[in-house]
Amino acid sequence: MVDATRTIETVPKPLRLNRLVSAQYKTVFGHKHSLYGQTMSVWVAPSSDADRKVGVIVSKRIFRRAVDRNRAKRLMREAFRLTAPSLVTGVHIVLIARSGIKDKKCAEVMKDFERIAKRAKLWGPTVR
Repeated sequence: MVDATRTIETVPKPLRLNRLVSAQYKTVFGHKHSLYGQTMSVWVAPSSDADRKVGVIVSKRIFRRAVDRNRAKRLMREAFRLTAPSLVTGVHIVLIARSGIKDKKCAEVMKDFERIAKRAKLWGPTVR
């Protein structure tokens, strides 16, 4: 029997992703610095705060079914979450899914994100 008094557990605040708000998307796209990988394209802009913030975009044109769009979002968020400690601080990142992400596993998406992050010089302790 399920205990109705039990509270719902959530992810602790230090482990949550810091997400971009709509005005910050415009800032990132206005900076015009993008890199492309097999599974995603990454737009990067420096920010004034010390956080790493991420935004995720999945197009309905590329992924017709909501199930596919949600899976692509989960894969990209997880790739960012697992590599975030290795990334520089003080950046805003927008991840845009490409059609190549459809049949990939999480490890493959994470490797692709790592390659892109290294090319963008996001890998390391400080902003360059």
